[in-house]
Amino acid sequence: MTEPQFVDGSKDVTRRMGWLRLRAGDRLIAVRKAMGLKPGEKVHRLGIIEVVSVRREPLWNITEDECRREGFPDMNPEDFVQFFCEGHQGCSPDSDVTRIEFKRVYEGAQR
Repeated sequence: MTEPQFVDGSKDVTRRMGWLRLRAGDRLIAVRKAMGLKPGEKVHRLGIIEVVSVRREPLWNITEDECRREGFPDMNPEDFVQFFCEGHQGCSPDSDVTRIEFKRVYEGAQR
């Protein structure tokens, strides 16, 4: 949902349900879509990221600056929390989420 922001470099933070084993220094491949691929569809790689920091915090803890870093500069924290919860079954504003800060280490995309 934030592919353009990832590609243009304005997104450097993301929040996820779970992801409890992720650690600073881990490298991940950022992809357009990894789950729900139909038969014959392939993963589209956007680049490689390195995790800078990881912490668990309540979703309601997000700030205006964090909304911007998430790729939603026009969204306020309350709207982000509602948006996030609507997209994640069982999520509430009090849910602990994993906040992941990252940097891009390879910008090549697979076409």
